[in-house]
Amino acid sequence: MSVKPEAASALFAGPFALATLSAQDGPAFPALVTADAQVLDLRAAFGDEHLTVRGLLDDWVTALSRLTALAEDSGRERRPLTDFRVHAPVEPRQVFQSGANYRQHVIDLHVAHRDPADERPEAERRAEAAGIMDRRAADDLPYVFIGLPSAVTGPYDDVVLPAWAEKPDWELELAVVIGRPAHRVSVDEALDHVAGYTIANDLTDRATVFRRDMPQIGTDWLRSKNAPGFTPLGPWIVPTASIADTGDLRLTLKLNGETMQDESTKDMIFGVARMVAYASQSARLLPGDLVLTGSPAGNGMHWGRLLRDGDVMDAAITGLGAQCTRCVAETS
Repeated sequence: MSVKPEAASALFAGPFALATLSAQDGPAFPALVTADAQVLDLRAAFGDEHLTVRGLLDDWVTALSRLTALAEDSGRERRPLTDFRVHAPVEPRQVFQSGANYRQHVIDLHVAHRDPADERPEAERRAEAAGIMDRRAADDLPYVFIGLPSAVTGPYDDVVLPAWAEKPDWELELAVVIGRPAHRVSVDEALDHVAGYTIANDLTDRATVFRRDMPQIGTDWLRSKNAPGFTPLGPWIVPTASIADTGDLRLTLKLNGETMQDESTKDMIFGVARMVAYASQSARLLPGDLVLTGSPAGNGMHWGRLLRDGDVMDAAITGLGAQCTRCVAETS
């Protein structure tokens, strides 16, 4: 059974956010959620029974103006959030994932994924990784690859751990939601194409990241990151105007109540604008697409404790709310 969200006095920064909700077994619908946990069905407000959050993002400039007015209109009937199930806030067409974007995290991975033949002391390998990070920040480009929309699940849904996944791990990330098509935009232009931000937990099976049968090929992101439900997303899309500085947000992930990740986006090597601009140089980013910005230090490989049946992950990012997911082992 999925974990049930709790109402809070202030769910996120700003006066409102976007969500995808459903009532009991009813169809999912786009919703405006206010910070005091009240819900407005946007199908009725926009006069479109087929409206989706992605449909709103397709015409984001117009939609944002109307959403702002609706949030201020106290005369419209609203219902409590606790009456609804919360789904992933948007169904993206494309998911752009990124790796090696938090300095300390990359240093940890460099040590954890050492070549078995590398017998150098850990301190020496950490120093080598730190030097690589300094050079990357100064001279290199972000590392971006493609994820599958089918891996996205809700922020309170159970996460099924596939039987083949020997080392499933958590990776809390700030996710950028695109609001205007972006292709070959500059760093200075990039944020004009962003609608808002949400929370992603970009799970990874560490055992299948590298192809042992074909080491010359390198990483296998399809298998290691894209199992159904491996990207819990949400609960909300918080508009950009409500997040003053994406360069100073706190990311916190707890496993069974114990803090595992607790870091600021200050540790990012490449900021949000640079990530969006870089992805747009090769691909055309579309409204509703996600650009995940990497995960900070504190994953399971660092702690020597990977995910298993019954684990509960509580994840939060400043101003974006919180998600809670339970891990369940795959049954035959």
